[in-house]
Amino acid sequence: MATKKTTRTAEAAEQDDLITASPDVEEEVISRPLTSANGSSYMYFTERDLNKILHNLDTLRTNVYPYLVNQQDADTQKQPQFPSVCLIGLGRCGSNIALDVASLVYNARNFYLNEFNVEEKVVREPDHMPMRWIKRSLHLKGAHQLKPVFLIEPLVMLGDLDKDIEGRIRFSHKGERAGFLKDYTKMKIMDLSEVHAGGSGNAPILGQYLAKIILNKDTQHFSNADWRFIHSYLIDSCGIKANQSRLYFYIFSAGGGTGSGMASEFGLAQQYAYMSKTFDVRAQTQDNSNRGHSFVFEPIFTSGICILPNISDHGVEMSEALHINAGRLLCKYLSEEWDFSYNFDNEDSSEASVMHRIRPWNAMMLISNDIMRYAEETDEGAIQHIDVNAMEKYANQYISQQIFNILTAQAVTTDYDENYFRRAGIDIGETIRLDANDLFMSLAGPVAVAYAESVIPANIPQGVDKLRGIDVKKIGELNIDDLFYRSIDLPHFNKVTQAIEGISLLPIESARYREALARYLQKGYDANELKDLHFFKNCSSVVSIISLPKDYKLSYMDLNKLKSHLNALFPNTTLKRYALVIGASANISLTTLIVKSPCLSDDFLTLIVAFIKRCFAKDAYRFDEQLDAAMLDFIRSDEFDEALVDKMLNEYENPAKILDTNWYAIKPMYEKKYRELINDSEKFCSINDIRLSRDSVKKAIKYLREIYRHKISKTRIVSLNSLPGDKQ
Repeated sequence: MATKKTTRTAEAAEQDDLITASPDVEEEVISRPLTSANGSSYMYFTERDLNKILHNLDTLRTNVYPYLVNQQDADTQKQPQFPSVCLIGLGRCGSNIALDVASLVYNARNFYLNEFNVEEKVVREPDHMPMRWIKRSLHLKGAHQLKPVFLIEPLVMLGDLDKDIEGRIRFSHKGERAGFLKDYTKMKIMDLSEVHAGGSGNAPILGQYLAKIILNKDTQHFSNADWRFIHSYLIDSCGIKANQSRLYFYIFSAGGGTGSGMASEFGLAQQYAYMSKTFDVRAQTQDNSNRGHSFVFEPIFTSGICILPNISDHGVEMSEALHINAGRLLCKYLSEEWDFSYNFDNEDSSEASVMHRIRPWNAMMLISNDIMRYAEETDEGAIQHIDVNAMEKYANQYISQQIFNILTAQAVTTDYDENYFRRAGIDIGETIRLDANDLFMSLAGPVAVAYAESVIPANIPQGVDKLRGIDVKKIGELNIDDLFYRSIDLPHFNKVTQAIEGISLLPIESARYREALARYLQKGYDANELKDLHFFKNCSSVVSIISLPKDYKLSYMDLNKLKSHLNALFPNTTLKRYALVIGASANISLTTLIVKSPCLSDDFLTLIVAFIKRCFAKDAYRFDEQLDAAMLDFIRSDEFDEALVDKMLNEYENPAKILDTNWYAIKPMYEKKYRELINDSEKFCSINDIRLSRDSVKKAIKYLREIYRHKISKTRIVSLNSLPGDKQ
């Protein structure tokens, strides 16, 4: 492919950071690369030819909605829209969870169609924990009952640096289920094996570098033709009218190498393409085939769903590499979030100033992998007898629950079957929805989740609640106090609803938090016992999603109680948002998204310090507690001593510290792969260029300092009308 280097004229400068691909001339115009927060270059390939993008989207749409091919007169038919939500599962953990969600909604839809058509019985896996939850939640047992069914079917993308990802899915228990892979056409597998077929060796920097190769390579030169269609959907077209998807969730494990490394790079490529559109003011050439599909600016919301590794497990020391990998991801994200949200030194409105501030997602939801352990401890189980697959299923179920609730809170009517509302008897006017812009404005930075659910009150026996052993007030009354308490409790299994409840990331160490919760309960939900924890005190905003069965009306008093609990527990929130979802579940559920303050939790700080200590610290500080204490001082002190950071840390991270092999021999192997796959010396990027720097650590600390000092002043009455005796 011929490459032409442009001269730096005024006209060429106007074309900066655009890669144009003309349908007739196979030629690239390469501009100067913009740089990221850590100094590496953005060289993501972005298709700029609108006709090609529309063609790729139409091809993907045909694969997602194959029945269109059989239509006799497609022009007279209304073109189906892409789902408003897309899930991107990366790495083994992320792809398994996204596959779980696809399986759940596939079975929910099957139940819905079969329930109303009475044609066949749906076969489901009886022992799968997420499936048991969805079956209970949607009342999938008992054909005589017509219950509202979750019908939102997200587009699901699965990706892994493993050439056998398709085989792993096809021969899994879900893939072997008759019809699932063939019938769920909204699930697509990203086959990236031509770039790399053997994983990243549990090294996130390698996962990130391989993702750079994938995203910097011209899609026309991939042997897998499907990639160009997926690339146009995920990156080239995000935010334009022809692509109706507005929410993107990246699901991955922070402790691994593939997901942890790939996820943020994919997110940055999408944000880069999206933000580029805001500066692309040149008129798009339109003809009858693309009129109305130009780059119309629409808000999108993207979130990482990050699975954090166990910190400790009953005296068993966890792999240090998992902690270091997770710490690297968190440090990188906070650094990027600081630049985007708070770093306004020498700020201007130029394209270069804005574009170098991009971060991979609007928000990153944090879910601890300790969920299973806390659930077993609460249930007085024997944790040592639980196998790793059972632990993963618990975590997967909890994540699936949260995805479901967020999806239903923002779902548009086009996400549902056209007859759904009529058949279910739901008044859509009673729903208070969160759209992409609501989430964009309300959720930023690290986010934790608090969740609980209850059966319809009429089904609760009078006397003692089976789950918590407390008195129930009256038959038919919802105990909103208990529902809120269970949502912020340690993760536990609700035997009545089959849901996993509790908080996704503990504010402090589990034993201390359990004691604080006990005092909170004993004193009649007295927020003074909890509100001084940084997790609650420094929270900038909360988003609460209440999901109700279609026949249940939430009383005004219950809603006021809920708001009172939120106001008391989160005293310094600047913004509180509420969504009321009706008819998406047979149970009553409460989801609260806690924004920014989770970065001050014990687990979060422990992981970041583990990474800095291992990969940045100079030898004198690698093995003692000086750096641990210094990190706390950096956050607490009135003045940030950057000179001390320079004294304790090296200039760049050293990946060799987490690999039990010769890093300097591995590095040229991967760089050779880059040169071979992207045969353009102007686009070469060294692994050294994507290392995190000491400045990245400083920016992460500055972000922590900002959240640590977050507070608000209460609104006071300002009046020109003084009363007698008032001081003038």
